[in-house]
Amino acid sequence: MELRETEDQKIERERMKEAAGKAAADALVKSGIKLGLGTGSTAIHVIRRVGELLAAGKISGIRAFPTSFQSGMECERLGIPVYALNSRELGGSLDLCIDGADEIDPENRLVKGGGGALLVEKLAAYASASCAIVADESKIAPHLGTGFPLPVEVIPEARLSASRALEKLGASVVLREALRKAGPVITEHGNLLLDVRFREPVDPVFMETELNKIAGVVENGFFTRIRPVVYIARGDGRIEVRE
Repeated sequence: MELRETEDQKIERERMKEAAGKAAADALVKSGIKLGLGTGSTAIHVIRRVGELLAAGKISGIRAFPTSFQSGMECERLGIPVYALNSRELGGSLDLCIDGADEIDPENRLVKGGGGALLVEKLAAYASASCAIVADESKIAPHLGTGFPLPVEVIPEARLSASRALEKLGASVVLREALRKAGPVITEHGNLLLDVRFREPVDPVFMETELNKIAGVVENGFFTRIRPVVYIARGDGRIEVRE
């Protein structure tokens, strides 16, 4: 039976997320860089710290690319200058991307996309010269694909055909349903999300490529072609930096 997180545990986990986000922003964000800013409950602390650093005059000239509407609105609220990745200011590349993750394996390979923004998150991460991940210790996993559901973004017409193809690869597949809205989650690009769990551990490097061969699949939540530095907040207050 799944145990519910207590209120004290939620507060502690939020403290750890904030600590990881602040540590990464303080160490890595420099004036004048082109900065990718991720999506989710940990990445939001990075955005807020960047806003604080800008407001205090400790950094300047940041050109930010947020990976979702949520992140973009937070940047606007904090006065962080936002640009499209295709803009002249960014030119399709970034110096640094900081984001969260849903699972991190011993080789710093990732599962991402629990917040539904995996397509642009992957675009930002793979367009960056360097990448950092911020997380609390609950995100550490011995392997990927069997624990946290792997998001697979598909065009609506491929919902059933892609699900069948994923099942043939040994996965269980669930269409992600929206909260406080009847029907499925619709991504910011008008697609659907299939949440996938493999019955046995898989090779995430192989699967990242293999899943994208399925007709109708737009992108999947394995992130294996980057080797990020990872900032992990521990329950005892330490920030572990894993290269």
